[in-house]
Amino acid sequence: MHFVKMEGCGNDYVYVDGSSEKVDNKPEIVRRLSDRHFGIGGDGVIFVNPGREAEFEMEMYNADGSRSEMCGNGIRCVAKFVYDRGLTRSNPVTIESFGSVKTLELHLKNDKVESVTVNMGKPILLPKDIPAVPANADDEMIVDQPMEIDGKVWNATCVSMGNPHAVFFVEDNNFKDFERMGPLFEHDSHFPKAVNAEFIKVIDDAHIDMRVWERGTGETLACGTGACASVVACILNGKTGRKVEVTLRGGKLDIEWRESDGCVYMTGPATTVFEGDVEI
Repeated sequence: MHFVKMEGCGNDYVYVDGSSEKVDNKPEIVRRLSDRHFGIGGDGVIFVNPGREAEFEMEMYNADGSRSEMCGNGIRCVAKFVYDRGLTRSNPVTIESFGSVKTLELHLKNDKVESVTVNMGKPILLPKDIPAVPANADDEMIVDQPMEIDGKVWNATCVSMGNPHAVFFVEDNNFKDFERMGPLFEHDSHFPKAVNAEFIKVIDDAHIDMRVWERGTGETLACGTGACASVVACILNGKTGRKVEVTLRGGKLDIEWRESDGCVYMTGPATTVFEGDVEI
């Protein structure tokens, strides 16, 4: 099977052209390919398929073989994949994931995609749609709400960008026991379908520092949907303006939650690392 290894801010996936490669038992194959010692290595595998509601479909799997609804860094790389390989000349290009269609504007250098701006859509804030369980069932949003996790009270703001996120504001996100704590947040009973957890240090009105524990994968160097959810959470809590530069462990993303249409826009890089063939 032919594959392409790509990354956006260090959030790396194995990309496969689903129109030419037929793969059975995808969860098992995904776990093997994602393994950084015995496989290619990555935060998961993304199959790039012909679209039904858009020009292309992103079929995304986490490293543990579970399906995920959306990946902001991943979808930017899908746009680079289809444009650089001549599968489309469209700009902008439309890509669907789990039935949700995103529009992506491609920023080119020497006729190759260097970065991408994605309209990530409107954030989902109602607990039943995230999903997340509020402490008070009458709350319309979960904003700065105390939750006891790991024997400590953490204040969460919950947002979905097509996948669930819980954002926590901290003075220092350099936890020494992050590997132990991450799964406790991911699988806490407040989150019926598990959650991506973001730990945010606010630098100033236009800059934040983010560390993320991703559902089904663990700590990653970046999370595009997490960056979007974090900026939404910052604005809901009055901590930043509407245009924010997010520093992640693998790079930086520019996020804007526009008042004009209520949508969140993400701009960031997309990079091809290498490609090859692997026996499956």
